Amino acid sequence: MKQNTVVTLAAMKVRGEKISQLTCYDYTTACLMDQAGVNMVLVGDSLGMTMQGYADTLPVTLEEMILYGRSVARGCRQAFVVVDMPFMSYQVSPQQALANAGRIMQETGADAVKLEGGRGIQEQIRAITGAGIPVCAHIGMTPQSYHAFGGFKVQGKGEDGAAALLADALAVQAAGAFAVVLECVPPKLAALVTRKLDIITIGIGAGAGCDGQVLVWQDMLGLNGDKVPKFVRCFAPVGQTMTQAFRAYDREVKAGAFPAVSETYAQSDCGDDVLARLEQNNAAFPAAVV
Repeated sequence: MKQNTVVTLAAMKVRGEKISQLTCYDYTTACLMDQAGVNMVLVGDSLGMTMQGYADTLPVTLEEMILYGRSVARGCRQAFVVVDMPFMSYQVSPQQALANAGRIMQETGADAVKLEGGRGIQEQIRAITGAGIPVCAHIGMTPQSYHAFGGFKVQGKGEDGAAALLADALAVQAAGAFAVVLECVPPKLAALVTRKLDIITIGIGAGAGCDGQVLVWQDMLGLNGDKVPKFVRCFAPVGQTMTQAFRAYDREVKAGAFPAVSETYAQSDCGDDVLARLEQNNAAFPAAVV
């Protein structure tokens, strides 16, 4: 049994303990996050931007989410793994949503799926949770709908906006979601939503009043330079360290300093006399065995 489950995470909210979550897209990074004690790992469709170089998340496919999700899940023995359902993999109907959520769970080994939207996807959430699949909702600034918002903008502004966001939060809770991400929401509103809900709130650009926080791991390690949102904190300048290491490798290779003798294998059965005969006779290597 994993250390982090829907039950243990819900209990953390009750006790007032904060929940940590990071995005992840590969096995190696997943292992490191798991060993560090991160509670939740999100295989976000943000991989379209961070791993594939797209301008947004819309081109990401279900098959790609399954591929990346499978790699991450293999690296998480303790962390709770959530996989995003990509654009148009759940919007068509509750039946489509259930079928694709089932594929993600079966083919990745994840612990839950995440859907963007509030009142408009209540039936999808009901269908998925009705089949025993945990759902994390996502409201506020939902990246898959950024065209409708006119860009990546703060949501929940003004009385009407705040009331609509709270209604979305209550709707996803009523539909059966165990958690909801609040993205780019005014902090006082996010804190109010957190108090109103029984389920977990995970903030990203929503202040410290949420039950937990999530960041894109490349952002919090400085891999994207200065091109990050206001709410990102760089916890270590890993991007600079990696660039320095790449430069050092490039320099050492071009100077002939790598590999050194200590970094090569010792002579085996193929001694200098054998090599000399091969060179003198211009002997061909044996044909490859098919």
